[in-house]
Amino acid sequence: MFNVVVLASGRGSNFAALLSAQTRGDLPIRLRALLSDKTRAPALDLARNAGIAALALPPREYPDRASFDRALFSHAAEFSPDLIVFAGFMRVIDPAVIGQWRGKAVNIHPSLLPKYPGLNTHARALQAGDSVHGASVHFVTAELDGGPVIAQIELPIQPDDSPDTLAARLLSREHRLLVAAVALLAQGRIVLGVDGVEFDGCALRVPLRLDDKAIMLPG
Repeated sequence: MFNVVVLASGRGSNFAALLSAQTRGDLPIRLRALLSDKTRAPALDLARNAGIAALALPPREYPDRASFDRALFSHAAEFSPDLIVFAGFMRVIDPAVIGQWRGKAVNIHPSLLPKYPGLNTHARALQAGDSVHGASVHFVTAELDGGPVIAQIELPIQPDDSPDTLAARLLSREHRLLVAAVALLAQGRIVLGVDGVEFDGCALRVPLRLDDKAIMLPG
C-alpha cells in the first residue's frame, strides 16, 4: 500500500477529501498521519476522529526554522511515507530538509502556477483582471511554490466574484485535483525525474489538466 503523510495548518478540507476518497476505495493509498504546526488546527481532529495518527509540533518550541523542520520530517519519516502531501501547510521548509524528500512531497496551491505563488492568490487574480483562475499540484522544492507542476484545474472568474466567492467556488475543484494527482503518484504514473516531471515514462512538457468530469488530460 502507498503510505501518505499529510501536513496541514488549518481546517483540513484537502485532508478530508483524501480521506473520503480513500474510504470510498477510489484512492489506492493509506493515510498514515496528519502533522501540523498548529496545536488547534481542526485538521488534527479530523484525523483523530478517523483513527489516524495526529501530531502537532509548535514551532516556538524549537530554536530555529531548520530545527523545527528536521523534527517535523523526522516524525513524518516514522510512518514510512511514500508521499508527503502539503495540504494547506503554511510554512516554507528549510532547503536542506526538503532536499532529502525530492520527488516525495507535493503541495496543493490555489493558483495557476507560476502565477501568484505565496498568499492572497484569489485577490491577486482579481486585481490583475484575470478571466481564469485555478489550482495547481506541484512537487515541493526549496523555492516557494516553485517546484515542477504536475497538474492544474481551471475556474472561470465571474464578473461579480470577490476573493471569498472565488475561493469558495475553487475549493471543491482543488479537492478533485489533489485526489486525482495523488492517485497518479500512487499508481507510479507520475514521478519526478532528473529533468522534471514524467508521466507514464515520458517527460511532461506542460502540466496535466483536470476537466470537469475529473479526467486528467494532457495540458
